[in-house]
Amino acid sequence: MSDLLKDGLSRRDLLKTTGQVAAASALVGNLATGLYAGQNSTIQMALVGCGGRGTGAIANALSRKQGPTKLVAMADVFKDRLEASYSGTKGPFEAQVDVPEDRKFLGFDAYKHAMDALKPGDVVILTTPVAFRWPMFAYAIQKGLNVFMEKPTTVDGPSTRKMLALAEEASKKNLKVAVGLMCRHCAARQELHDRIKDGAIGDITLLRAYRAAGTTGNADVKPRPADKNELEYQIRNFHGFLWASGGGFSDFLIHNIDESCWMKDAWPIEAKGFGGRHYRGDLIDQNFDSYTVEYTFADGTKLMLEGRTMPGCHNEFASYAHGTKGSAVISTSGHSPARPRIYSSQKIGNKADLVWEYGQKEPNPYELEWDHFLEAIRSNKPYNEAKRGAEASLVTAMGRMACHTGQVITWDDMLNCEHEFAPNVDQLKLDGPAPVLADADGKYPLPQPGLKKTREY
Repeated sequence: MSDLLKDGLSRRDLLKTTGQVAAASALVGNLATGLYAGQNSTIQMALVGCGGRGTGAIANALSRKQGPTKLVAMADVFKDRLEASYSGTKGPFEAQVDVPEDRKFLGFDAYKHAMDALKPGDVVILTTPVAFRWPMFAYAIQKGLNVFMEKPTTVDGPSTRKMLALAEEASKKNLKVAVGLMCRHCAARQELHDRIKDGAIGDITLLRAYRAAGTTGNADVKPRPADKNELEYQIRNFHGFLWASGGGFSDFLIHNIDESCWMKDAWPIEAKGFGGRHYRGDLIDQNFDSYTVEYTFADGTKLMLEGRTMPGCHNEFASYAHGTKGSAVISTSGHSPARPRIYSSQKIGNKADLVWEYGQKEPNPYELEWDHFLEAIRSNKPYNEAKRGAEASLVTAMGRMACHTGQVITWDDMLNCEHEFAPNVDQLKLDGPAPVLADADGKYPLPQPGLKKTREY
């Protein structure tokens, strides 16, 4: 592995020095560049990670009309998930699903076999827990494949440095890379962004984002039954383990963070945060129940982020922008429809102050991101979201680490932090040890703000 992936990089280095990043070529082989699918050629696809998000992603991909597509290989660690995904996809897309038994691959090396079934210029969909993203992305680049990968793409400093290096390598090979931050592809949010850039609310002075709900995903994890394999148990409950997902914070809050930063056209330079565990009962996951983060941009503007997964409390899933001339709703309730609006005052929701709203049916952003990705492949246009996806993941981890350590965490602190949650993720075996182990009471290590200041657990 190159020195680039071992050593820390400053934010300035990453923004200004792109030549160094090419050192990541030590991870990948050399393939001819410029391979792409014409309008009438079939793009073959492999699905790696056959849970709910993977099944949704392949459905979005196969439903698009940019040209013929076909699913030809699938991979997962668990047979039940692969078979459920296969059945759920085969039904509505029978003519586009050609995955015989010998192209259904199981195990930790299954991703390699699935990608081996493709040809350069085809597409691999990476929707496993994020911990496995960088080694799979590296192999996809080696094989000359275009990549759709789910967010987040990194969980800590070392994995972010690896992904940034790989992003540069993918660009060198003219590979197209999409990252599942689909809100950036939302037509309604795009129009709001353009209006904000044109001065509709003046200079942004404050951003607010909320994802407050009850139990979400599999973030609440009960003790492992004695007859369950440790590593399988953690992967199946990946939202509960920081190594696998970055926890509920990284997997759930990244969209609100990313869409807010998009409206600002900047990334925060530091974060301070608060949070804690409350009436947890016998739950043994590594998450806090509530998180509050104050992000600060270089010009002093703040993004206030609130996250909570506690049943029975007030729910809100929305993002807002405030400016010197007015305010805006970035998203209203969930990811889609966003229903963005602009007000002439700070009184969001006051109809008398409403000056603009999208006011029409919104195209599905989960479908739009595939439209844009496939069009880029067929037209051979430059298209690589890997760097931005890694940066969004880094900013998200920055806020999470601030909450978990009780410290002010800067961009450079997060990027150069040497606590790698799963340093041997590319060597895991189902009958081997997990990246995090429980104590004698079946409890996993927890964040301890103020006590553990340089690592999250």
